[in-house]
Amino acid sequence: MIHAFPCGTLSLDFVGTLRARRNDEPTEKLAAPSELDAWFVESGLVPRAEASVAEDLGAAIEVREAIYALVWSRLHDEPLPAEAVERLNAAAATPPLTAALTPDGWARSGTPRQALSHIAREAIEIIGGGQAALLRECARPECTQVYLDNSRGHRREWCSMATCGSRMKAKAYRERQKAGSA
Repeated sequence: MIHAFPCGTLSLDFVGTLRARRNDEPTEKLAAPSELDAWFVESGLVPRAEASVAEDLGAAIEVREAIYALVWSRLHDEPLPAEAVERLNAAAATPPLTAALTPDGWARSGTPRQALSHIAREAIEIIGGGQAALLRECARPECTQVYLDNSRGHRREWCSMATCGSRMKAKAYRERQKAGSA
C-alpha cells in the first residue's frame, strides 16, 4: 500500500496525497497516473481502476488543490475562492461511478473522471454543509493533512494518533525528560 487514509473521508484523504505542503519540498503521492489508479483502489473507491492517463492525473491534481483551497478558506473563515468552487463543481457535474450488485456484495466502477466526481461530490457536502465546522488541520508542523474532528469534545489535534499523534507525544515526552535532567 503506497497511500495513507487517516481521515475517514475520501475527499480529505485525497487532499493528503500532497504531503507536508508547507515544506520546501512537499511529497507528491500522485506523481504518475498509476499512482492515481492505486489511490482509487487502495481507498476502496473501486475494486480495480481503469488505466488513468496524464490528463486524468492533471484533473485529479486540480480537484485536489481546489478541495484544499476551499478547506483552507473554511478553516480561516475566508470567502470561498471562486476558481476553486468552479473547478470542484465542474468535477462533481461529471456522471458518478456506477454501482452494481455482485455475487460478493456490491462494487463501483467507472472512469477516473467518474471517480473524481465521487470525491468532488463528497467534498462539496463537507465544505458546504454542517461538517465544515468540524474541519481541522493536523497540529504536527510537518503535516498538513486535513480531517473532520468528530471526537467527543471536538479537541482532536492530529490527523491520526497512529502517526502524527504518536510522534508529537513522543517528542513532548523527550522534551520533558530533557528539561527534567537539566
